[in-house]
Amino acid sequence: MQKLLVNIIIFFGITSCIKAQSVFEKNFEDHSMRIDLIMAGNKQNQTVYITEIKKEPFWGGSKTNLIDKFNYGEYRFFIIDDASSDTLYSKGFCTLFEEWRSTEEAKNMRKAFYQTVTFPYPKNEVTFVLEERHRGGNFTTMLSQKINPSDVNIRQFSTGKYEVAKIINNGASDKMVDLVFIAEGYQSDEMEKFKSDVKKHAEYLLKQKPYAQNKDKFNFWAVCSPSKDSGPSEPEKGIWKETAVNSAFNTFYVDRYLETTDVKAIRDIAAEAPYDHIVVLVNSSRYGGGGIYNHFSLGTADHPLAYKVMIHELGHGLFGLADEYYTSDVAYQDFFDLKVEPWQPNITTLVNFDAKWKKMLSSHTPVPTPVDSEFKNQTGVFEGGGYVSKGVYRPAVNCRMKSNEAKGFCEVCSDAGDKMIKFLTQ
Repeated sequence: MQKLLVNIIIFFGITSCIKAQSVFEKNFEDHSMRIDLIMAGNKQNQTVYITEIKKEPFWGGSKTNLIDKFNYGEYRFFIIDDASSDTLYSKGFCTLFEEWRSTEEAKNMRKAFYQTVTFPYPKNEVTFVLEERHRGGNFTTMLSQKINPSDVNIRQFSTGKYEVAKIINNGASDKMVDLVFIAEGYQSDEMEKFKSDVKKHAEYLLKQKPYAQNKDKFNFWAVCSPSKDSGPSEPEKGIWKETAVNSAFNTFYVDRYLETTDVKAIRDIAAEAPYDHIVVLVNSSRYGGGGIYNHFSLGTADHPLAYKVMIHELGHGLFGLADEYYTSDVAYQDFFDLKVEPWQPNITTLVNFDAKWKKMLSSHTPVPTPVDSEFKNQTGVFEGGGYVSKGVYRPAVNCRMKSNEAKGFCEVCSDAGDKMIKFLTQ
């Protein structure tokens, strides 16, 4: 009887997988459609425009989990089949633009930022719907555009411009989390160093939770994109470099914040390989980095804390985790509305803590949780996080999303990462 039950479970599991696979094959080609956007505005308002649509050669994501179940991100988009009105694909994401809108500068200036989104290449006409999340948590539509995938003006992207090295190969891209590292600030004669640096980062990541227990579910790619100059720009020092994706420190006037607005260049380089997430590895010994959910992550190669910084930035970029620190200088102002439960899985305002890690608390753990010897090594609800000392709570006294002194991710962050990995590889 037990054997029969096991066989039934296996049968329905296989049947479900075949059905999901047929949904992909019915509606999509094994390529990516990329929509290049310009997002513009200031603190009070924003607009968005399509600049170009492209066909990229690879689709690196899952072919079964096509509908986003996490509800993460300040934006989300849907691909709607025009014939049936069915939602074929959806995904949430964040942008550097939305971060900028929370700065002092955005009160008195209007700016425009590039943004791109990708999804499996549709076989039939679809509608692309882009929505923004308001501070109250609700979404409204910013853009709705019908797309004909046979349009002759969709740019056809070709590969072969850069050397591509597969650093770790564990299998087919649709069943793996593909991390594509692109070279930034590496000159042509520094590409062996770049590939070595990627390998070192990969080896470190795969020893840390939640990567370690999922180490056979990752592929690591290195796209050797040479720069004219070595290293990134450092504006506060008057140093400007010509590099592959024009990265620079001092983003939003925060010296350690390493970012770039050249999103199109990043996507063009990353398109040389299938990917779930893009990592920009910067040839520098300086401390710094940046990570934005379903956008990309950046980190340096040679600082003593580079590996710890990178796992933190991937926490943002790949897993949708929030910063848990509240004492470091940042450019953001009132980033979280204390009357709304944040979407990030590792912080809470206690507005809807039941939707967070409440089930992971022991029965004797008080909410909020005092920072004392009794609870310092337990999962709790500790005040301080999300750039403020009051009103936002984090799950651990210390975690890699809070500081580099932490041993690694806390239980809540590791669990969130594990869930994302499973979603991307099924």
